[in-house]
Amino acid sequence: MVCQGLDKTQAGGAWQPFFDWVNASPGDFTAIRPFGSHVGNPRSWWEVDGNPSMIRDRRDGAPKDHGWWQGDQEQVGAFLHGFESIWLPASLLREHRQRQLAGALFAASRHKRVQLHINKGLAGAPPGALASVRQTATNPVVAQAFALAIIADGEAPAYSGLARPNVDLAAGRRNARAIDLATAELRKIIPNAGSYVSESNYFNQAWQNAYWGENYSKLRAVKKKYDPGGLFIVHHGVGSEDWSADGFQRR
Repeated sequence: MVCQGLDKTQAGGAWQPFFDWVNASPGDFTAIRPFGSHVGNPRSWWEVDGNPSMIRDRRDGAPKDHGWWQGDQEQVGAFLHGFESIWLPASLLREHRQRQLAGALFAASRHKRVQLHINKGLAGAPPGALASVRQTATNPVVAQAFALAIIADGEAPAYSGLARPNVDLAAGRRNARAIDLATAELRKIIPNAGSYVSESNYFNQAWQNAYWGENYSKLRAVKKKYDPGGLFIVHHGVGSEDWSADGFQRR
């Protein structure tokens, strides 16, 4: 997780209770990497030179300051076979629902790997932060989510100038099906789960509710008031249901 405005002592102190809790139960948990926290200069976050965490863009003609994080290597220029995201409500962490959550995650993992991005859910945030997010267009369920579950796969790189084999269509279809099956296991316990609009299923048929939840009717009214002609239309954006799939004709 990433923070801002905390020094090393403060950042470490925030996590120490969690570290102690895990370390006190070696029979229940295994740490793949040592626990810890560190601080750095945010101005150098994206610097390529002298940053061992960055990979330089080696394409001919690429600017010298172009690069990407090693941890993002699989995503750089990826050709996605499928992608799904689901907000997981903190209510699933209550004792009487923990077995249900664990079972759904395990069942989903039989089809595809499930990643839990705990840096994106806002459950447990200070009241001021939760009040602020409720004043945005974001689906309000984010304020109750402890994590964003992401199930995705693809192949990379797809950037021009980088050598790669032809797209494996058969693998793409298999992965897309597996992602759907894994997602279905989570939806059994969260049937009306929301999604993070920036990382989501391009083909989601319930996108209005998934992306904006109860905010959608208000957003729709704002759209009609300030853009009645539909000048600004994007795929599965507010008001896009009034247009053809390519965005060139009104329905």
